[in-house]
Amino acid sequence: MEIQRPVPTYQRPVTRADAWLQTLFEAKAAREGRIIRRSIEDVERLVGWHRFQAELTRRGFHAVENAGQVVIFCNAEPVRVIR
Repeated sequence: MEIQRPVPTYQRPVTRADAWLQTLFEAKAAREGRIIRRSIEDVERLVGWHRFQAELTRRGFHAVENAGQVVIFCNAEPVRVIR
């Protein structure tokens, strides 16, 4: 009797950038709509600014940059700079 095997479907390979973004946004704080922080150097080196900004837009999140860090607001609420 011949065993029927499912036909494999094409899946885009997971890149280092994909994995980094997935890990970033699976963090507990991100899932709960809080804030997360990463170094600008990591963002530039691992995913690039264009890809990072596209992911923020796709998720409806905001981010600010200060002192070599990116603070990501993992919710769609408005961000107000106090001072």
